Formats: sequence, C-alpha cells, structure tokens
Amino acid sequence: MWESSKLAQFSGSLFVKVQQLIESYIEQGLLIAGERLPSERDLAQKLALNRSTIIHALDLLTERGVLIRRRGSGTFVNDQKWGLQTHPTINWRLPATFHSQKSNLYQQKVMQIRSQQLTKNSSEGEVNNIIQDLGNGDLPTELFPKLTLSNISISELVGHEKNSDNLQLGLPSLKQQIANYMQQLFGMTVDLNQILITSGTQQSLFLITQGLLKPGDAIGIESPSYFYSLPLFQAAGLRLYGITVDDEGITIESLKQAVNQYHIKWLLLNPIFQNPTGYVMSKRRKEAILAFCRTNCIGIIEDDAYSGLAFNPILDISPIKKLDSGNQVIYLGSLSKYIGRTIRIGWMIAPREIISKLAEIRQQIDSGLSILPQLLAEDYLKNHYQDHQKFLRVTLQKRLAKMRQWLDLHFADQLSYKEPHGGYHLYAHFIDSKQKSNLLNRLLAEGIIVSQGEDFGDKSGAIRFSYAHYRKSESAGE
Repeated sequence: MWESSKLAQFSGSLFVKVQQLIESYIEQGLLIAGERLPSERDLAQKLALNRSTIIHALDLLTERGVLIRRRGSGTFVNDQKWGLQTHPTINWRLPATFHSQKSNLYQQKVMQIRSQQLTKNSSEGEVNNIIQDLGNGDLPTELFPKLTLSNISISELVGHEKNSDNLQLGLPSLKQQIANYMQQLFGMTVDLNQILITSGTQQSLFLITQGLLKPGDAIGIESPSYFYSLPLFQAAGLRLYGITVDDEGITIESLKQAVNQYHIKWLLLNPIFQNPTGYVMSKRRKEAILAFCRTNCIGIIEDDAYSGLAFNPILDISPIKKLDSGNQVIYLGSLSKYIGRTIRIGWMIAPREIISKLAEIRQQIDSGLSILPQLLAEDYLKNHYQDHQKFLRVTLQKRLAKMRQWLDLHFADQLSYKEPHGGYHLYAHFIDSKQKSNLLNRLLAEGIIVSQGEDFGDKSGAIRFSYAHYRKSESAGE
C-alpha cells in the first residue's frame, strides 16, 4: 500500500504527491475515518522520501482538516466534519472525505432494517406499521394536507410551465402569499422584490454556497446541528465550526472565540425549535448575536422550518430577520415540515441584488422551478395553512405527551431531557454514557429507530426522538 511507485501517478512536488496519495486512499476506502496512519518515520522509509517532506504533507492535510494529529498518539483520518475543508467538488466524483465517514454498527443495523421494511411494504402493497422510525425527521404521510387545484386546467398548467423561464424569482402570486404569511405569522413586512422561490432549504443553501461563498470559507453553525449532516458544505470546500449552545441559543462567548480563532465569515442558524435540540432562541440572544455580527461584518443565514409549530401561543417565534435593519440576515423559509417533502417549496428573503444573482445561478444549473408545486404551495398558504398548522400543533403535542409518558416509564433512569415547546424533536442525553449501546440495541430489538447525537456532530452522548412519528404500540412497550 505504501510504496514509492504509487507516487508516480500524481503530479507536482513530492509533498503534493504524498497529499494526493493519502487522499486517494481515503477516497477508495483504503483509509477509513478514525484510522491511524503509519508514523512519519515509517512513511518516509516506505515512500523513500525525506521525513521533512512527509511532515510537510501531513501538516497541510491537518490544516485542511483531512487528518488529525494527536500528540503522543499519531496521525489519524478525521472522523468529524468540524473544520474540514475539502476541494470544491461539484461533479460525478464524490470528494474523498465522503468515503471516510464510515457507518457505525448501529447505523448499519438501521439501514438494514429500513431496507427490509421497504422491501416488505413493496411486496405487500401497503405500509407496514411494525417499525417506529423515530429517527425520521420528515412529516408523516398521514398528517399531509389535502391539496387540490380544481380551478386550473391542464392547458393553463402547460401555459404556466412554458412561461416558467420568465419567472426566475418564482410565481408572483406565490410570493404575495408568502409575504402575507410572514405578515400574519410574525408581523413582518416583506418586499416582494426580495423574495426568491426555491425548491426547499437545501437548494437555497446550495445556491448560497455557489454564489456567496468560496472554498475555504469558515462557517459557524450550532453544535449540535442538522447542518452538520449535510454533504453540500463539504462539496463546496467549506469549513464548519461548532458554536456552543445553551437554552437560549448559541452563546456569545463561544461565538467570539470561534470568530477570533477561525475568522468566521457566515453564521448558519436554526433558531426556532432548533434541530436536533429543540431550543428557541431568546429575543435578547437574537439582539446580541445580530449586534455582534454587524460589528464584525459577519452574515447570518437563518433557517426557519418549524416556527408555525409552537405549542404555546405566547412563545416568541419571531425570526432574527425581523430585527434586521441592515440586510445582515438571509432568511430561509420552507413548507416541507408542514406539507411534506413531496411538494418541495421554500423561499429566501434577501437583498434584491443577491436573490437576482442566485436566481441566475439556479437558472444556469436546472432551468428554474416547476410551476405545479408553486401552485400547490400557493393554495396551501391562501386557503389551508391556518387550520392545518393548528391541526399539526394539536397532533404533535399529543404525540409528544404520549412519547414522554413512554420515556418516563421505561427510561427515566437512563435518559434526561428538557420538554420541547414545539417542532418535531426531543433531544435526550444519557445519564450514563456506558448504557448507550445497550439502550440503542434494546430499542432496535423493539422495532424503534432513533437518531444519534453523532449524526449532528455531538459526541456528548445523546439521541434524538422525532415524536411526529410516535404512536402507541406493543413495540413501544405499551
């Protein structure tokens, strides 16, 4: 494996060839996440190079986050995404670090169970209810609204589609409904010229990485965060750094430390019913973060996926964007948590010059948006959202109460958690981390799947329960 002849396939200086060799081994799966490399001396001997050349190559890979150097222990393939910078890779070949994220035993069991369940459901022609997938963060299909387009003909729909290239920013009537929605929910006045319709939050984030960021930029995200699990940041060559959170959101102290140490350029936040922790950022914390970022010229990307799912009507669910008077915040909204992932519609609120630039990038990549999901989203916001979101809040609160009863009955001595006040998720920590493996296996044996904290960059020992999918059953011990 470590042979000097292997270097001949690469070009550049010797230390560059060593870098490329190591990255190619990671890409091929010959080196996996967490694996220890041979010592510097051994590598130098095996590759017939000076030790200084090896050290230089390893140092550069360490600076990019591909490797981790541990004093007294050696050099390891990075098994985390924090701080990891890859080369931008928007092509058919996945970057090397994608292959280094090897699934752990629990994840392998979960994938096997889900695969078996899909096969069984397909053969039976109906959904089988044996498995409770509390790791699923999507809206259950039985909670989808019933949307129709009874007042539009096929010819009118085709006519809309033919004109879609002239609607790069989205359907004007949908943008108006979004503006009405923001006014009714938050008391915000939004300029229609600052709204860009997207196919969801991930497309919004992809456009931002392509139009506003560059490889090597440092991005601050909450720790833990579902953003950590998204591969698009690695594909764009960005570095993610975790900002510590408490019950009110990211802490100013941790933010200052990260900015000073890593030169954070943008903050990516999910402040209302944050995924996975469920916290709601307080108004004073929003104000403090906004003021700090304004002083330090840091942009904020705010993802708002759950704000319409507050169980307490007096809870402050207003976005940071509402406090923004200087175009410091790019706001991302989405309907996927309300109407399901099958109708992919979201929106971005940002200065007009930014959304025009990102719309042009989107037009070059995928020729814009389909009209049908926009029309369905318009119908939802115009005729259904108030009643349907009320139904969701009542249903989710009931499912949360039942799941808490189950947790308290069976796992009170193993898990601790804070009660969520909305959204989808309950985030629980192990009282004794040594019991983690036993509890996960016990849940799997009972047909219950959860998400691990490691999926969100959290190694403290935690699991996320998506109570939207909870139901009483024998498998849940009831």
